[in-house]
Amino acid sequence: MKCPYCSFEESKVIDSRPTDEGERIRRRRECLQCQKRFTTYEIIESLPIVVIKKDKSREVFNRDKLLNGLLRACEKRPVSLEDLENMIDDIESVIQNSLDREISSEKIGELAMDKLKDIDEVAYVRFASVYRQFKDIGTFMSELSKLLNSK
Repeated sequence: MKCPYCSFEESKVIDSRPTDEGERIRRRRECLQCQKRFTTYEIIESLPIVVIKKDKSREVFNRDKLLNGLLRACEKRPVSLEDLENMIDDIESVIQNSLDREISSEKIGELAMDKLKDIDEVAYVRFASVYRQFKDIGTFMSELSKLLNSK
């Protein structure tokens, strides 16, 4: 770390402590040349996740958009906001842990449906009907049959 006073490139860490609920680490350093002290902060570098939409356009992943879709699917259902937040945390973790920085909206939808299937089947069918854009009762019944056969 370069000293802000003399630009010497070596320093020693005097003190280290977590800040911002463990999101950052504050380090007090001392320059090995001029002995002046300065503070640095260390944070985890987060790379944005880019979502490739059905029309091939791209946008940055927005967990609020996913939450809104799930909230609509779970409307008037016994699914807590905490359950949905945990579900989105799991989905986001899967996405972050993949080596790809781009993911298709289809993959995100599939991850959401897999989670919803375990939480509430009615919400799952609602989400799937919008996500998969059911055109008629036949495709809707086909999805219901798959759900019933998986039990």
